Amino acid sequence: MTGFGTRRSSLRSTRWQDLTPGQRTALLTLASVQVSLAATAWADLALRPAEEVDGSKGKWAAIIAVNFVGPVLYFRRGIRR
Repeated sequence: MTGFGTRRSSLRSTRWQDLTPGQRTALLTLASVQVSLAATAWADLALRPAEEVDGSKGKWAAIIAVNFVGPVLYFRRGIRR
């Protein structure tokens, strides 16, 4: 039972106001890249015929939702060439 109070108090979430302008810019840039990658991958998946997708479209739609890794995996492994 010991340690719960100290662990909880040592975990502090950072607020937007606490970030420096550089950190805010970096965070917004990374978020924009992530959203762009996912939107592009989902659009490609929706428009691509099922026979050109390696596996089920439902599986790939879920995988694309995983940060950065999902869209990259879809473009590298999910499309039959």
